[in-house]
Amino acid sequence: MTRRKTSETGSIGEAMEAADDRPVARAMAPTLGELWSRRLARRDVLKGIGKAALLASASALPLAACGDTSGFAPDDIFGFAEVPHGVDETHHVGAGHSADILIRWGDPVLPGAPEFDPLNQSAERQLQQFGYNNDYVGFVPLPYGSRSSDRGLLCIHHEYTNDDLMHPGLVPAPGQNPLELFTREIAEISMAAHGGSIVEVARGKDRKWNVVRDSAYNRRITPLATPMRISGPAAGHPRLQTSEDPEGRTVMGTLNNCAGGITPWGTWLMSEENINFYFMGTPNDEIEATNHARIGIPAPFSYPWGRWHKRFDVAAEPREPNRYGWIVEVDPLDPASTPVKRTALGRFKHEGCENALTKDGRLAIYSGDDQQFEYMYKFVSRDKVNTKDRTANAALLDEGVLYVARFDADGSGSWLPLIHGQNGLDETNGFADQADVLIEARRAGDILGATPLDRPEDVEPHPVTGKVYAALTNAKERTADKVDAVNPRAGNLWGQIVEMTPGGGDHASENFTWTLLVKCGDPSDPAIGAAWNEETSADGWFACPDNVAIDAKGRLWVATDQGSGWHAASGTADGLYALATGGDKRGVARQLFRAPIGAEVCGPIFTPDASALFLAVQHPAADGTVNFAGFNRRSTYADPATRWPDFDANMPVRPSLLVITAGKGSPVGG
Repeated sequence: MTRRKTSETGSIGEAMEAADDRPVARAMAPTLGELWSRRLARRDVLKGIGKAALLASASALPLAACGDTSGFAPDDIFGFAEVPHGVDETHHVGAGHSADILIRWGDPVLPGAPEFDPLNQSAERQLQQFGYNNDYVGFVPLPYGSRSSDRGLLCIHHEYTNDDLMHPGLVPAPGQNPLELFTREIAEISMAAHGGSIVEVARGKDRKWNVVRDSAYNRRITPLATPMRISGPAAGHPRLQTSEDPEGRTVMGTLNNCAGGITPWGTWLMSEENINFYFMGTPNDEIEATNHARIGIPAPFSYPWGRWHKRFDVAAEPREPNRYGWIVEVDPLDPASTPVKRTALGRFKHEGCENALTKDGRLAIYSGDDQQFEYMYKFVSRDKVNTKDRTANAALLDEGVLYVARFDADGSGSWLPLIHGQNGLDETNGFADQADVLIEARRAGDILGATPLDRPEDVEPHPVTGKVYAALTNAKERTADKVDAVNPRAGNLWGQIVEMTPGGGDHASENFTWTLLVKCGDPSDPAIGAAWNEETSADGWFACPDNVAIDAKGRLWVATDQGSGWHAASGTADGLYALATGGDKRGVARQLFRAPIGAEVCGPIFTPDASALFLAVQHPAADGTVNFAGFNRRSTYADPATRWPDFDANMPVRPSLLVITAGKGSPVGG
């Protein structure tokens, strides 16, 4: 989930939409990866025709002929009629399905929480209510350890806030900085609307899903009021020590939580993504200034929280940003538990932390770094997962190896270990210890020669085949001289999906092979260079893949995020698509759900029996409404492009979580 560029009079939410379309600069000598690429190029010249040349010639073949074609795509792979492309004020779902609003921004979460009153907001109220811009959704069945599809805990991220759509009056005059309109109250409501929510949900006898309002499990996690423990190699390190926390072991809250994951022992992994948009000022520490620049601090436009909370002012607290950009582990089954930031998993703009067991029972966690020309990572735990005692895994994520990916032109790839003292990750390059490597994981990846990708977002391992699917959303800044096999298009507005096969079928392997499942965009326009199975219809193709999920049929469910550029990328609203990954239908996509104008869809997750699909719809009315025919202007609180989902003149537009079901308890999507 990513935010793109705005004018200086635009909203902070729009400014965050610029984050991943602005690659950060790198300045260094040739990396190990560049040297390796030169070696590959020289080898192929000497051989006359190398594997890279064969791959290039194969890329013109229909994608359905590539990769694994084993039986994960039967003829009835698409058991639903597709929703056509289009854009309007409401959502649409395939025939035979229902898409019901389950919970909206401002709805009560904690027992006794007040009902939502848009004209009487406060931080105290928001701390008890559902947060803004719901993103990732995880499902933990209840009772724990069961395969229940009728009751469970939803773990939901609240990525960021569109404050001008939340509050009346936040409309800047021409040339005015919208930050001038912020008050401390608005800033703290924004802080309270970030983070995450845990809500118990249950399906009644009428087959309808509802939030259990008085559940003891229900919980809000925010950067305003949720203390967190720091663990792993960077815990207590001087670069995490601040005036508020001189020991470097406790931090207040989590920021910009995007895609996430659920561990085999039922804990919730919260990613921290675009953390740079929360820090103002200029650091007076030369080392940290260089470090912050690599992750985009100072940002061109940021939340003004630092006016009232000095930890967000890097002039006052230059080390505070080092305490964000991690993975946070939360136990949703223990409402009194303290969330923990697991520093062994590295610090960068995390998108997703889905996981799979290795052959010997350890845990591998995959994550993208969601910005143009950033990298893909994998963490493998040192110890095995205890499948019998969930409490025995309490410190499992504190020890292990973090890897960064290199994709070679011959269709092979390597996971490069980020270990202090190896391959240039030492004092000669400014890494005094393993904590330095993890704090500056991006720079460590630069030195190792990881492959810069077209915005790597969600990364999902298939639970049956073991293949790993990665959404590369887009990279319009990629130039013709920087294209390569895995990033094959310059000015890429549309993205692609990579399929990786771990060496030996083992997620612990340091080697893999890869191929492109699809190259997104309109296949009818040769200039775009899209590649789909030829059976994909005029309504089936999509642009800008973001979140992904896999169902029992092997279908990859893809949620898209085109941002404000939807009119140029596809001309249709964002949606949720089923994409076949094997058999004769491999590379065929079909749309099940279409979002309202200005929204993206996020976090698709199925119940164990696939009879329900939970889906987040965030920032409706926000993205690209100037290109919405008949509206053609920016949305505001008083004048939004849609009032979805309430369509009530007294209610603002509200990000919401939906549940999609099919008739008679049938699997979603047929």
